[in-house]
Amino acid sequence: MGLERLIFFSDAVFAIAITLLALEIRLPAPEGNLTNDGLIAALLGLWPKYLGYGISFLVIGFVWVGHHRKFRYIRDIDSNLLILNLLLLMAIAFIPFPAAVLSEYGNRTATIFYALVMAITGLFSTVLWLYASGHERLTGTNLDVRHRRKETWRTLIMSVIFLFSIALAFLNDDLAKTSWGLIFFTAYLLR
Repeated sequence: MGLERLIFFSDAVFAIAITLLALEIRLPAPEGNLTNDGLIAALLGLWPKYLGYGISFLVIGFVWVGHHRKFRYIRDIDSNLLILNLLLLMAIAFIPFPAAVLSEYGNRTATIFYALVMAITGLFSTVLWLYASGHERLTGTNLDVRHRRKETWRTLIMSVIFLFSIALAFLNDDLAKTSWGLIFFTAYLLR
């Protein structure tokens, strides 16, 4: 029952974090009634919020898919795994805030803040996997070394790309944000 409870709780946190992302998208309070053209302009003016929502939804979704994949191999839990999982969930639950900051400001500071939170989230996921799979601690012997290594890279690549984007942000924050597309490309390649 312990492993099942951990997975159900984790799924709930992922779902709530994704839901909170959508709640950040709100029209600014209009001055009077909006005409059709005014409403269209207001909806189109929210494109940074749509973009922040989309990127964050996909990143949370990829982390959830990775979490799901890892827990197909994790056969047992201990208190250290519970704590590592809580740290990962803490980072996931926090993502709506940097997503809102990025959507609202979109400048270098917002870009770096967002990328840093995402990199930390990926690192928590990597540490969880390394702990669980290290020395077959919680995975058992059914996992070969090649697969264990591939899963480590799948988990780590997100952090590497977001950390790289922080360096890019000092040159150009739009270029840094564009580099995040590498996450989706590499996720496809490492599936």
